Amino acid sequence: MARRVASYGSWKSPLTSDKIIADSIRLGGVHLDRGAAYWLESRPETKGRSVLVRYADGERKDLTAAPFNVRTRAHEYGGGSHCLAGDSVVFSNFKDQRLYRVRAGHTPEALTPEAAHRFADARFDARRNRLLAVREDHSEAGQEATSTVVVLDLETREQTVIASGADFYSNPRVSPDGESISWLEWRHPRMPWDGTEVKVLRDGAVVTVAGGESESVFQPQWSPDGRLYFVSDRNGWWNLYRWDGESVEAVLEMEAEFGYPQWVFDWSTYAFESAERAFCTYHVKEGWRLGELDLTKGMLAPIDSPYTDFSNLRAEPGRVVFIAGSPTETSAVVEMDADSKAMRVVRRSDEFDDETRGYFSVPQAIEFAGTDDLPTHAFYYPPHNPDFEAPEDERPPLIVISHGGPTGQTSPTLSLKTQFWTSRGFAVVDINYGGSTGYGRAYRDRLNGRWGIVDLEDCTKAALHLVDQGLADRKKLLIRGGSAGGYTTLAALTFGDVFAAGASYYGVSDLEALANDTHKFESRYMDQMVGPYPEAIDVYRERSPIRHAERLNAPVIFFQGDEDLIVPPDQAERMFRILREKGLPTAYVLFEGEQHGFRKPANVKHALDSELLFYGTVVLEGALVL
Repeated sequence: MARRVASYGSWKSPLTSDKIIADSIRLGGVHLDRGAAYWLESRPETKGRSVLVRYADGERKDLTAAPFNVRTRAHEYGGGSHCLAGDSVVFSNFKDQRLYRVRAGHTPEALTPEAAHRFADARFDARRNRLLAVREDHSEAGQEATSTVVVLDLETREQTVIASGADFYSNPRVSPDGESISWLEWRHPRMPWDGTEVKVLRDGAVVTVAGGESESVFQPQWSPDGRLYFVSDRNGWWNLYRWDGESVEAVLEMEAEFGYPQWVFDWSTYAFESAERAFCTYHVKEGWRLGELDLTKGMLAPIDSPYTDFSNLRAEPGRVVFIAGSPTETSAVVEMDADSKAMRVVRRSDEFDDETRGYFSVPQAIEFAGTDDLPTHAFYYPPHNPDFEAPEDERPPLIVISHGGPTGQTSPTLSLKTQFWTSRGFAVVDINYGGSTGYGRAYRDRLNGRWGIVDLEDCTKAALHLVDQGLADRKKLLIRGGSAGGYTTLAALTFGDVFAAGASYYGVSDLEALANDTHKFESRYMDQMVGPYPEAIDVYRERSPIRHAERLNAPVIFFQGDEDLIVPPDQAERMFRILREKGLPTAYVLFEGEQHGFRKPANVKHALDSELLFYGTVVLEGALVL
């Protein structure tokens, strides 16, 4: 069948917003114990509610039913919402933030009283029948929440604080002999990727094992033989080290990242199959890889796999489970035999037939000269639809995606939201601008003191690079992003003239307001990226799009959740009012019951359709957008 000739941006696609929300399941929170795997699923039919799932002997069974929603609000971003505890699972319920225990076939029972507490990153101490957990106390109105590490006795339900005084804690873990407890802690103004310390409590004394103001430690955990392993960037890369109770030694040093920026609790990049063998995921220039670690020799053996992105890696003797994805596969829970390396998918987030796969655009990793002409990384997605082609003299509109964080990373794992655009004739470039993770500490530190400069310039240079390559229409450059990516979007449209329009998803428009009105976890984040506040107040005002709205002459659509505590709705509303007063095309979409990121399928659908309609109206010059 001959392909229809039609302008870029007007192609009809079967990847509709209904298709995207109907089939997509959000997967996370993998755990593994005695042959059973556990994970979380957020399904369209549950309207964003997270369900705890158990998988064993080929059978998948839900452990939590409505109204329970397995999710914690600790650090606002959550993570670490559940843990295994013998024959049961303990989880945080979103509505009341209490801890509950559930056994298969039983109704969950509350373990903690009603209180202004949030719990995360819990672990079971089987020897003493207790839980270790991070607890946030929000009982003091108008004050920052107090973070501690607590012990919860599962018989008496009594809570005892064992670590306090730092601003933040994570990763409380008990040693195999039950005599030592380790944890991570850090203090304002550092973020966990700036500097953390790993502590060990033994015989009533606390020892600092590693870390400091300029050393970021990630995922400390005990090996089966009682040594404490952790990831540290002391050599400029997040590499693996261990402590034997007296000294620290490197397990493996290489130019690769074995860690993530710790936005959420309980991320895992390595796991012990035995005292001598571990499995890991690590990021090199080409992307994420899976590997097997010989812990006695400090040797890494790469494992061939069809996947390019990995997370939530867990192991037990003979078995490894993780979440993985690739440019042609959305995230899936994958099980691997530790010896043969044979892999099989046990749960997919989406199912596609071959016809649907024919509409997927496969990304290309590109490198371009970014800020200060430094090498900068991105993934370019060409427009692709087997039913259409564009006139020979046309170049496609380009959507530049600025990821959130900004200390974060984008990956080439299949995203139906990206394919929504490419299958309609848009090109997309997803940028790991300076400040992103995966390329070493120096790359991550490029944003220090320069948020609103480096990210903006890297996004702009990526767009112009693709224009120079003949891969994008200079007059139809678009930019979109969420959270910090929304800030970069607004900054690029305010302080530059390269982009024709943009979409801000819960984006920051006022850095000073963000410094004065955000949650504890990020309350000092900008000290590093912008400057200490209020000492650097002039810099904050200079880089805030809302204070220079007179310079904004491009259409913008805003999407916002009305319960967002990270970027309150007022920031989007003020920017929207200014644009409307100037007579610029603009729109503001407020979603009830949403926080920082949209979980309800109907809202995800509405946002995609609205953004597409907006671009078609203000940029594509009357092209039919389907």
